Amino acid sequence: MKYQSIYELNKVQQYIMQMRPILRRKALFSDGTADYRSPVEPKENEKVTIRFRTFKNNVDVVWLCSEGKKYMMTKAQSTETFDYYAVEIQLGTEPFCYYFEVVSGVLLCRYDRYGVTEDVREQYFFRIVPGFSTPEWAKGAVMYQIMVDRFYNGDMSNDVLDREYFYIKTLSARVPADQWEKAPESFGVREFYGGDIEGVWKKLDYLAKLGVEVIYFNPIFVSPSSHKYDIQDYDHIDPHFGKIIDDEGELLTEGDSDNRKATRFQSRVTSQRNLEASNAFFADFVKEVHKRGMKVILDGVFNHCGSFNCWLDREEIYKGQEGFADGAYISKDSPYNSYFSFRDEEEQYWPHNKSYEGWWGFDTLPKLNYEGSKELYDDVLRIGKKWVSEPYCADGWRLDVAEDLGHSREMNHRFWRDFRNAVKEANPNAVILAEHYGDPKEWLLGDQWDTIMNYAAFMEPLTWFLTGMEKHSDEYHPERTGKIGDFEGAMRHFMASFMTSSLQCAMNQLSNHDHSRFLTRTNHKVGRVESLGAMAAQEGVDLRVMREAVVIQMTWPGAPTLYYGDEAGLCGFTDPDNRRAYPWGHENQDLIDFHRELIQMRKRNAAFRTGSFQFLDSEDQLLCFARFNRKQQFVIIVNNDDNERSKELYVVGAGIPANGRLRQVLVTTSQGYSLMPKDYRAEHGKLKITMKGKTAVILERIQGGE
Repeated sequence: MKYQSIYELNKVQQYIMQMRPILRRKALFSDGTADYRSPVEPKENEKVTIRFRTFKNNVDVVWLCSEGKKYMMTKAQSTETFDYYAVEIQLGTEPFCYYFEVVSGVLLCRYDRYGVTEDVREQYFFRIVPGFSTPEWAKGAVMYQIMVDRFYNGDMSNDVLDREYFYIKTLSARVPADQWEKAPESFGVREFYGGDIEGVWKKLDYLAKLGVEVIYFNPIFVSPSSHKYDIQDYDHIDPHFGKIIDDEGELLTEGDSDNRKATRFQSRVTSQRNLEASNAFFADFVKEVHKRGMKVILDGVFNHCGSFNCWLDREEIYKGQEGFADGAYISKDSPYNSYFSFRDEEEQYWPHNKSYEGWWGFDTLPKLNYEGSKELYDDVLRIGKKWVSEPYCADGWRLDVAEDLGHSREMNHRFWRDFRNAVKEANPNAVILAEHYGDPKEWLLGDQWDTIMNYAAFMEPLTWFLTGMEKHSDEYHPERTGKIGDFEGAMRHFMASFMTSSLQCAMNQLSNHDHSRFLTRTNHKVGRVESLGAMAAQEGVDLRVMREAVVIQMTWPGAPTLYYGDEAGLCGFTDPDNRRAYPWGHENQDLIDFHRELIQMRKRNAAFRTGSFQFLDSEDQLLCFARFNRKQQFVIIVNNDDNERSKELYVVGAGIPANGRLRQVLVTTSQGYSLMPKDYRAEHGKLKITMKGKTAVILERIQGGE
C-alpha cells in the first residue's frame, strides 16, 4: 500500500498504535525481592539482574532509567498471564537508584516504589546500596517483646525488696506474688513484680510452641526502675534479673531517702560476684535460646543513662566500691567527667555537682555528651560490641530513641555509622534496629541502621484504619476509621522509604511498652489510667477487630512483633498501664491459638516472609492486598465494616491467572476463626466474594487449578 505523504503515513501508524489493547496498569510490577532482583543484596562491583512484570503481550518497550541513562529491558520469560522483562546492570560502589518507563502504543507511564505514575518522583526511586544486607534470620521473623519484670517470676530470691532503695520520691516496693495481676500504679517505676530471666527461661517452651523466633528484651542492664530505661551499669545484667550470691546489708527505714544507707541494694548491684554470675547466667540463657533455633535482641539506651549510673553516681552507690572509679557527680577528677555536660564547671561546684544536662530536662536521666567526649564515644562502641560477642552472643540491638542520641544530626549520623561498623565487625549477623518516628529514609541508606520499629508504615496507619484511635488512646476520630485512601497513601509513602532488605526486617507491632494495648484501642475510650481507671481498659473491647489486626500483622511485609500478653488478651492504657503482668492462668486461650495458627501459617509460606506485596482494589472499610512470589500467591481481605460487604476484586496483580482458583485457608468470625476450606474461582481476572462484618480472610491460589 502506498501513501501520498508522510503525514498520511503517520496518521495510519497512530491509528494502528491506538488499536492496541488497553495498557493493563494493575499488572505492572517490580520490587526488590528475589523474583525481581538477583542477587537480592548485591555486593560492590557486582552485576545485578533486575526484572519487571507486565501483562502478556501488552507493552512494546520497558526501560530501566537511572541518572539520566535508559537501559532497554528484554523480554526474558513469558507465562500464560505475564511477560517478564530483564536487564543486567553493572554496579559500582555507590548507590544505584532507578525507576521504570513502560511504553504501550502511544501511552507512556512510569513505575517506582510507590506504584504506577506519570511523573518522575525521585523520592520513590528504587535503591540498591552495593554491599548492604540485613541478616537472613531477621527477614520476616516473628518477634516477641518482653518487659522482664512483668513476664514471669522464676527466681524469687532475686526480687527487689520493700525499702531496698529510694527512687523518684519514694521507696522501692515489691508486689506480693498473690497480687501478680494487679494493675500497675499510676507511676509504677518503683514497684516490682519479680519477673526475671529465669522466668523467661522457664517459659521458653511456651514461646517456642507459640512460634516465636526472636526474643526482644526491654533493657535488662542494672537499673533502678522496673522498665530499666535509666541504665545504671551498661556492663552488667541486673542481678535482680540474674543471680544474687552476695546479699548482705540493710534496707532503708520508712521515710529514709538516703541511698548511702541502702547497703543491701549496694551489695546486690556492686558485688562483682553478683555481676559476674548474672552475666554468666545471661550467656547460658542465650545459648539455650540458640539451641532452640531462636534469637535474642537487646535494648540499647545510649542517648541518656540514669542518675544512679556508675559514671555519674549521684546516689553514691558506687563510691568506694571495689572495681568502680568515682563518678562525675562526686569528683571533678572523675574519669567520666566528660561523659556529661555540666553547666557549672568550676572546681567549687564539686562534690555533688547538680548542673549536668538532663534528657528532656529530667535530672534522673542525665544526657550523655557525645560531642564532648571521645572516651564516652569509644566506651559505648565497646559496649555495643561486647554484648554481641562471645560469651554473650546476643543477636542484635534495638536502639532507644536513636535519632536523639547527641546534640546534632551530624553527630548522630556519624556515631551510628561507627556503631554499625563496630557491631558488624564483632558479629556480622547481628541486626541493628532503631526506634524511630516519621520518615526513616536518611537513616536507612545502608551505612547506619538495618531497619526500624515500624510506626509510620505499620502501627500508626493501621490503628487509625481499624479503630480511629491514636496509638496512646489520647484521641478518637471515628471519621478516620476505614479511610482506605489515608491508609494506603501512608503505607505506600512510608514503605517506599525502605529498601526491601530493611522492610523485611522492620518491627511491625500492634502494641508496645510506650503505647496503649491495641485491644484497648478497640473500645474507643479516650484517656489514660489515672483519669479512667484500670478497669476501663478492658470494657467494651472488640476481639473481632483484634483478630483483623493480627491477620494483617502476620501477613504484612516485615517482622511481626508481639508485645508480651497481646496474644493472651491483655489490655491496658498507655504506660504504665500497658505494662501489666502477663496473665498466667487467665489467658484468652482462643486468642493464643489464633496467634499460633497464623504464626505457623506465616512460617510455612515464604511468600509471607520475603515475598512481594501489592495493594488490590480496596474501598473504604475494605482492605485488600496480596502477598506472592512465583510459586505462591495469597489474597488477604479485611472487612472492617460492621455490615456484610460484597466485593468484585481484580486479582491478576497478585500473580493469579485470569481464571485461577483460590482456597480459603483462614477466616475470622464474630466468635473466633475457622480453618474450614472454601473454594473460589476468578473469572476474567476478577474474584467475587461476600464477607461478614468485622472479619478477615486469607485466600491461597490453588496451583495448577486453572
